[in-house]
Amino acid sequence: MCMNYWTGLTFFMTQNHKITKPMGLDVEDCLRRVLLRAQVIIDEAMGRHITNQAMLLQLVMLRDAMHHGYYMLDTFGYQRHDDEEAKDQAPYSMHLQLANCMFGRQMEAQLVFNFLLHTQPHCAEELEVLPIVGPRYVGKSTLVAHVCKDERVCGHFSKILFLHIHGFTDDELATFRKGCAKFQNHMSDSNKDGRLLVVLELDGDLSEEALNRMYSASKRCVPRGSKIILTSWLDNIAKFGTAKALTLKYLSHEAYWYFFKMLTVGSMDPEMHPRLMHLAMELARMQKSSFVGANLISRLLRDNFDPRFWFKVVAFFRGFISQHISRFGDHPFDRLYQNRPAHLRRMVAPSESLVIYHHQQHSSDEEVPKIRMDDVMYGSTKPHGKFEVLVWKSHIPPYHSYIYTCEIQEIKNTGAKRKRCMGGM
Repeated sequence: MCMNYWTGLTFFMTQNHKITKPMGLDVEDCLRRVLLRAQVIIDEAMGRHITNQAMLLQLVMLRDAMHHGYYMLDTFGYQRHDDEEAKDQAPYSMHLQLANCMFGRQMEAQLVFNFLLHTQPHCAEELEVLPIVGPRYVGKSTLVAHVCKDERVCGHFSKILFLHIHGFTDDELATFRKGCAKFQNHMSDSNKDGRLLVVLELDGDLSEEALNRMYSASKRCVPRGSKIILTSWLDNIAKFGTAKALTLKYLSHEAYWYFFKMLTVGSMDPEMHPRLMHLAMELARMQKSSFVGANLISRLLRDNFDPRFWFKVVAFFRGFISQHISRFGDHPFDRLYQNRPAHLRRMVAPSESLVIYHHQQHSSDEEVPKIRMDDVMYGSTKPHGKFEVLVWKSHIPPYHSYIYTCEIQEIKNTGAKRKRCMGGM
């Protein structure tokens, strides 16, 4: 059934991808019905434990086609209604549900479940390792935390040990051994099989020597049937796995729009607020698939459903992104992904630059700054010198808080200086 709906959706969009004018009501209604049915199939499938790899691949293709279909529906929907009067209807509170669930990674989660719950023959001696790779802030930790809190995983392993490592140094190796020893000391009180799941979040590079040390220590310390998940933004750790590495990528533009739309305006039809939908699509394109950016900007937009305010926000983003590309040659959010300094703006003070030097994640038990990013970027809060701001606090495991180190600087008017110099010649 998945393949039939994927084929139908793909055929529909292949026939309509060159449309340059709004689709007719009959075509739009047909697409909407197919998309709703595809959503039901995906939701039902996600409630099961699917071990068939071919079925998972079909679900991935169906999910991607569904996101593409909704993107087409919204694109041509707001075009058809753009000249109509916006209806006064508040958006559904979909953001309350979406903020508390993992979006777009259900298929990947199934692959991790399959790795963890698969039992090797008793004669097997190999310690299984699953590498999960992908760029920074793509959601590796969120995916692992989502899987580890599942009751099937909690019931399969006696303990889950989380370690944040930089290269498996002597100190980190000692911490790892200590954690394993503590686990073994408590095994007598457990009625489970004694399996240990070790999650290693790698923040630096991992050499062959360090890998061998880790693997040797693991085989000596952990009971048979234990497993390791190794996460990193470095692709080369894929070779350290006994299982095929799982690679996470940023959401496609269509999938990100679906997420951004649900977070910002819920499941509102384009005809309700056609101008807002058009502006929201432009803002989504400028966020570079950032989950943090989507949560930050959607909170601002939900507080003010005035098209004039939304247009002001769009113009603000257009301006500082264009200026950043002109001055530095790249998008400011690309720099933030790489943890490099980026120059943003303050909406209330166009003559001031908000410099982001670097960012970091805090765990749920760490203190966070009282100053919020949106109060500085869109409000009147203006700290002096370098300061830290809370950008976003995730509501799903592992409940990370995202912190920026910033400074507000006056923008030098180089054009005026150049003009005065030329006048004095």
